[in-house]
Amino acid sequence: MGDLTNQVVLITGAAGNLGRATAQAFWATGARLALADRNAVALAEVFAAWRGERCLLAEVDLFQETAVAHLVTQVIQQFGRIDVLVNVAGGFTMGPPVHETSSDTWEFMLNLNARSVFYMSRAVIPHMLAQGNGKIVSVAARAALEGKAKMAPYVVSKSAVIRLTESMAAELKDAGINVNCILPGTIDTPQNRAEMPKADFSKWVAPEALADVILFLASDAARAVTGAAVPVYGRS
Repeated sequence: MGDLTNQVVLITGAAGNLGRATAQAFWATGARLALADRNAVALAEVFAAWRGERCLLAEVDLFQETAVAHLVTQVIQQFGRIDVLVNVAGGFTMGPPVHETSSDTWEFMLNLNARSVFYMSRAVIPHMLAQGNGKIVSVAARAALEGKAKMAPYVVSKSAVIRLTESMAAELKDAGINVNCILPGTIDTPQNRAEMPKADFSKWVAPEALADVILFLASDAARAVTGAAVPVYGRS
């Protein structure tokens, strides 16, 4: 979708199912990629053939401000700019009812899904402001639209992604920076198939389909779209 040759795209959670599909979608457009993940081994295994002038692989702990700042510095040093930030990193866990939820579970979900987006966006935005343009796309979730039993930490953390998206979009819309997020339904991954073996997988949304929507939001075709939370549910 479009030609992003020489555009610099930073993707977090790149070694995961959706991260891989997203990286492949941008790679096909000619973009230069900075692929970040906390799992350096998986990152190297998946993208070893890409490493070079057009692709930077970086291990990062998104819970740490200094690590995030170092990552952004690495990208700027190698490529000179960041045109697109894609916040894919995140995760899901079921849990007990709120009154039985541990502080560790609460903090982990908030850190994984919300703090990571906050830290990354905060570190990248000054560079986008300096260059006068940019695109930020984050991954929220369909579940973020309403409360769910035994999912409070996840729902709250993904709801925060939507509100962060809206707030940043309002702040940056006159600076040439578009900020949007997507709301996946159930993603068709090996892990989800293993956990829900009796489900109709054909109704789930494929990572590649989600990547196409992310690519659209990062492209010039979406230049008039900002502050949106885009549903991508498949047929689920």
